[in-house]
Amino acid sequence: MPQLLLELFSEEIPARMQQGAARDLERMVADRLKAAGLTYEALTTYGGPRRLTLVIDGLPSATPDREEELKGPKASAPEQALEGFLRKTGLTREQLVERDGVLFAVISQKGQSTAALIPAMVDQIVRTFPWPKSMRWGTGTLRWIRPLKRIIALFDGAVVPFEIDGIESGDLTEGHRFFGSGKPFAVKDFADYRQKLEREHVLLDVADRKLRILEAAKKVCADKGLALVDDDGLLDEVAGLAEWPTPILGDMDPQFLALPPEVVRLSMKVHQKYFAVRDPAKHGLAPHFVVVANVEASDGGKALAAGNSRVLSARLNDARFFWDEDQKVGFEPWLKKLEGVTFHAKLGTLAERVERIAALAREIAPLVGADPDQAEQAARLAKADLASGMVGEFPELQGIMGGYYARAFGQPDDVADAIRDHYKPQGPSDTVPTAPLTVAVSLADKLDTLVGFFAIDEKPTGSKDPFALRRAALGVIRLVLENGVRAPLRRTLGLRFAEVWLEALIKELRQGDQQAMRSAADAGWNIAELAEANEEAKQERTALIAQRSMSSGSPDLEVAVRLRNLLDFFADRLTVLLRDQGQRHDLVAAVFALGDDDLVRIVRRVEALAAFLATDDGANLLAGYKRASNILKAEEKKGELPVGMVETGLPNQPEEETTLAFAAAAAATAVDAALETEDFAAAMTALARLRAPVDAFFEKVMVNSEVASERDNRLKLLGQVRTVMGRVADFGQING
Repeated sequence: MPQLLLELFSEEIPARMQQGAARDLERMVADRLKAAGLTYEALTTYGGPRRLTLVIDGLPSATPDREEELKGPKASAPEQALEGFLRKTGLTREQLVERDGVLFAVISQKGQSTAALIPAMVDQIVRTFPWPKSMRWGTGTLRWIRPLKRIIALFDGAVVPFEIDGIESGDLTEGHRFFGSGKPFAVKDFADYRQKLEREHVLLDVADRKLRILEAAKKVCADKGLALVDDDGLLDEVAGLAEWPTPILGDMDPQFLALPPEVVRLSMKVHQKYFAVRDPAKHGLAPHFVVVANVEASDGGKALAAGNSRVLSARLNDARFFWDEDQKVGFEPWLKKLEGVTFHAKLGTLAERVERIAALAREIAPLVGADPDQAEQAARLAKADLASGMVGEFPELQGIMGGYYARAFGQPDDVADAIRDHYKPQGPSDTVPTAPLTVAVSLADKLDTLVGFFAIDEKPTGSKDPFALRRAALGVIRLVLENGVRAPLRRTLGLRFAEVWLEALIKELRQGDQQAMRSAADAGWNIAELAEANEEAKQERTALIAQRSMSSGSPDLEVAVRLRNLLDFFADRLTVLLRDQGQRHDLVAAVFALGDDDLVRIVRRVEALAAFLATDDGANLLAGYKRASNILKAEEKKGELPVGMVETGLPNQPEEETTLAFAAAAAATAVDAALETEDFAAAMTALARLRAPVDAFFEKVMVNSEVASERDNRLKLLGQVRTVMGRVADFGQING
């Protein structure tokens, strides 16, 4: 079957956009072919420094014949309705088909040659291509990431003729800008295209370019007894910068190795796109680098290496200046600078945020086995490096430089480590700190972020999360679970949440914010007094707000709603994490429904519940619970359920009823004892003993007895079973 080859050749495409553009091209073409009714065997796209390429194998030469049926008005409809339908379809009344009193139009459409569809398809794709940024050039209206120069459009070996803003399609392309022949050349099909590009020193596939870079870079290092420092992100980027990548080993002045290695690597990576090099026989970096050139130099790259070495020296001299100057300043002046830096209009300055983090770290420290004084000290210094010259130049080094400076200024190693690592974990693949002091500061930092933005009602919506709150919540969850931190969220956060909410409210009141005035009035505060509150008064109100917010009796208090939103957010993030680990989302919901907010205990419950439901006893007991719950719900709709103790030994009472009553009572005792010690496996075992009595009860006993006392006693018994099971999880939330 025919092959379609499409190339969009332009000036240099930014490396970061190439692979996304290749995916967009694949999606847009696939969607349009599907809409036309065309199938194919394989569709592949390639993104490179100067071209986007698409090849489709096994594409039919024509679209299939299609028959479409349109439903029209009833046969008895007014004449105007019929006339409108006929105009829409282009048919006459005699050509319509009537079925069950309704008119239908059957429209047959002959297939169209694929070649005839290609021009309009390519034109539409080019004009609507979703580049993050694009430009217009010349006198046309076309926008592209860089000026578009050529278009190859070959179908079944023949050129598909069309033009877009004066750019005519054809079979010509160009090779390497500097290392090719310098002349356009014609291609016949994809195999010929790829072969000739390689002859012209262009590697089409990014995977081939990455492999060439990696293998050649490791070789030039190995030839000197060195080793390449792997960097997948940098490899992805440089593979988009060169069509014929050629790694060259360069030399660096050894004196720069006195700088922190992160500074050296980042200077190389961010500004120069160089790979760092290490000496396998020693610790740390070697005084060399690998630059990926786009040419094969006649001198083996010596001149290129020397030139890049001079540029790198200039960059590293700048870094050394910041390093030396920062060590003359120190933490106190930096902390003073933070007083003038706004973190958020409603949440105050960075200095105010530091004080909140320090206070929270002190509270968390005993929960994780850290010294409270050290936790407060580390937290107070953790953000200071944001005002340093080095972090101003390299924001990626925040925290890392703070750790170096802390050691340089005489802070203990564990304090320096806590400052260095307090941003961790920053993503699902990042390591989780385990040192108690670091855990305390990291938790305080992330919890302050979450508390602050939820307190001012700046929570994520849909796909938008401008303050990275999802990442912060996942970081908290991973820190808590992987370190076994026992810290119920509501109790841990309640006072802090109230404090931040009140501070933000007072700021808004002083600015005359109308919404803030309504919030204060709804909470029952005197607006004038609140706006002028001194520290003692604010502390009193904070304690009262925290108490009210943690009470189920104050749903009208705005802070209670927002705290509940934060707890629900944690539940959602934990659900996502556990689902990624293979747990069912309904089991997480069933446990969260109990109101527990101890993340470690929640996960243990979920794991035990999953194991229980995987057994026959668990699956059958769940079915029994559903049956009992449905009966009770039906009775609740009729009126209140009977309450009181379940009676046994009644005249003519079925043995199965008595057996279930004793089993439910025994299960309640066993479940309570197991939950008290957090032995959730034992709690599930206790529930498993209910399976046989519940099955027998439903098989032999009629719940809706005509004798009212019997019916009431049996409903109370089912309610007792539901209550016992509900102490372990809300089984009503579980699917099945």
